[in-house]
Amino acid sequence: MAIGVGHDKGGTRRGRRRSPMSEINVTPLVDVMLVLLIVFMVTAPLLTTGVPVDLPASSAGAIAVEDKGPVEITLKRDGAIFVGDMAVPRADLVPKLQAILSTAPDRRIYLRADAGLSYGEVMALMGALNDAGFAKLALVSAPAAGG
Repeated sequence: MAIGVGHDKGGTRRGRRRSPMSEINVTPLVDVMLVLLIVFMVTAPLLTTGVPVDLPASSAGAIAVEDKGPVEITLKRDGAIFVGDMAVPRADLVPKLQAILSTAPDRRIYLRADAGLSYGEVMALMGALNDAGFAKLALVSAPAAGG
């Protein structure tokens, strides 16, 4: 710290002390953080690459990946029920869903119902699904016009 000696208007010399600076200079901290960021950005791609290997060709197909998306049930105006794109009789709906969800019980069921159906018909189907033990049900709707 420097002690400033100056002259005031009366011509007398008086020593003035500057108060200690209580603020932290963050410029060096920012510089260090930017350098670290650049170092990590340069080294991160090097860590993800493995050892280069010339892999042999194979006639084997790709491994099938199970679809973990939701199961869509569609209820049409005429009462027809579809699981995905396949028509299913109402009596076979619960066993079909149990077979689908036996491998992945955490999957959701999306219920798409025609707008012309009565509330009671949709609720009857939801009740049947809920009674069968399917608790993750969601209703699908179209986005509102103009919004």
